[in-house]
Amino acid sequence: MLAGLVSSESNYLGGTTVLYDGNPTLLNDDPAEGQLFYSGYILLSAGLFLVATSAIATALRPKFNGVIESWSPISFATVAWSGLLLVSAIAAANAFLPSLLWTFGLRESVSGYTMGWSVLFHNMHYLPLMATVILWYVLVENVTGVKSIFGQNFSKIVFAMYLIFVPPTSLYHLFLEPDLAETVRVVGSLLSLFIAVPTILVFLIIVASLECHARAQGARGLFGWMKSLPWDNPAMAAVGMATVNMAFGGVFSMVLIQEKLAVLLSDTFFVPGYFHFFTVGAVSLTFIATLIYIIPALTEHRCWRPNILSRLPYVLTTGLVLFGAGGIFAGYHGVPRRIFDLSYHVDDPVEHIDAPFVWGTLMGVVGAGSLLMTIVLAIYAYALVRMLVPVSGEIGVSLENLRVVLWGGSAIERQRAWIGPLSVCALVATMYFFTALSFEILESVPILGEVGGH
Repeated sequence: MLAGLVSSESNYLGGTTVLYDGNPTLLNDDPAEGQLFYSGYILLSAGLFLVATSAIATALRPKFNGVIESWSPISFATVAWSGLLLVSAIAAANAFLPSLLWTFGLRESVSGYTMGWSVLFHNMHYLPLMATVILWYVLVENVTGVKSIFGQNFSKIVFAMYLIFVPPTSLYHLFLEPDLAETVRVVGSLLSLFIAVPTILVFLIIVASLECHARAQGARGLFGWMKSLPWDNPAMAAVGMATVNMAFGGVFSMVLIQEKLAVLLSDTFFVPGYFHFFTVGAVSLTFIATLIYIIPALTEHRCWRPNILSRLPYVLTTGLVLFGAGGIFAGYHGVPRRIFDLSYHVDDPVEHIDAPFVWGTLMGVVGAGSLLMTIVLAIYAYALVRMLVPVSGEIGVSLENLRVVLWGGSAIERQRAWIGPLSVCALVATMYFFTALSFEILESVPILGEVGGH
């Protein structure tokens, strides 16, 4: 994969015009310009394939050696994730190998590239997302000692759903294609509604299991059981806010993948506005929480200032809300997706058109959120580096002291868990509200066009 990175990036130094999606039509004048670029992507897919096979082999070895009889839900989930990675690696080879052969003159021009790229692009979105959900499962069990009250088999079924729901739902990535059949658009919109099902079910398993265990210990009230959770633990605080950020991102992702809205919003700042809730607020925050446990476990060093680390997720989420809200509303007002320049303007033949005043205001909010997120991530990076070296005095806390004593109690199965189902109902209602609001906002936007040169 490192060799692939060097190969692809070195291609850009030579002035190639191909973009990150590798569309070969940009190389029609000189196909040889893309040789190093496509070679890099093929090496990347080969590296991903090897990562997946090594992970599966690691899980299979104890079964073949008779050490275990069946996989735990976490091992099963890891193998399922590796299966999705294998599919993605093969999809990458399917998308880029024909183009690579074309650049070397070994075949005719490539056709059907958009479909192959869309399938790959879709899978690549959900690899980090699925990994994040698996890590929630791991971290919550490690921090609280709580296992699923629904049993291991149900958890395995839910993780297997990613392999069922993710690949077929890639059609919505084709909504911007002008010649896409209306039937495909309708089917893509319907399939897109199923993409969140596995993630929501894992969320329900975790939340219901925690709530039932807490209520078995005497917790009362609709939200009172949450006080029993170890929010002063950096991992628990990070997972808690990661689920909140995932919900924010999920709401607006459902808005974007509606067929009628995709063509209006996909090239605006709406996309980075909502997507950072996933990339920074869910994926990155969860991976950081995992490293906070992995590094001290490997080095036997103390965890650096867990009292500070346990508060950073809330500050990060505040920055994300500023960034996301500013970016989403900027998208509604037409701020382009890949332009940060507030002096953006259009040179019209008749008059000079400057960007609307509201663009600067909204992008200022985006900038404030970006600054806050950058500060938090810098502190996290410093903390992780400090945990690679011994921390003396009272600065750190041993890893064992971060863990919570296993909950006991009886009659856990008799407890009622309300928060999980209520959260899902609230999520669906919010999705409906913002989808309807988006239609109302965009219907009021004036459409400027040019007919007959006027």
